[in-house]
Amino acid sequence: MNVRVVADDLIWASRLDAAVKHAGAQPVRDGGEAVIVDLNGRAYDGIAAVAAAAASGSTVIAVAQHDDGATRKRALTAGARRVFSYNKMFSDGPRIVADLLAGRFS
Repeated sequence: MNVRVVADDLIWASRLDAAVKHAGAQPVRDGGEAVIVDLNGRAYDGIAAVAAAAASGSTVIAVAQHDDGATRKRALTAGARRVFSYNKMFSDGPRIVADLLAGRFS
């Protein structure tokens, strides 16, 4: 399975790519059956990225600051199935991606 990673921060893009690979999938920048969006991208609108991916039929999860409730709520409204904190994704990323691949967020 291909998982699209939408992140423009080099560190987070690398961490998310590694989590996807560790879970047995291939990270891609376009397409993908599932999508992970870093909501704090600088070169794109994270909420719009969630909405576009959800509208295409992909299962979407996102990452955001743990204390940014407004952004989390907007992402869920836009179609994200879950929004994880950066800390949670850092500590449990491969397991979260494995759950995504297993359809636990569908």
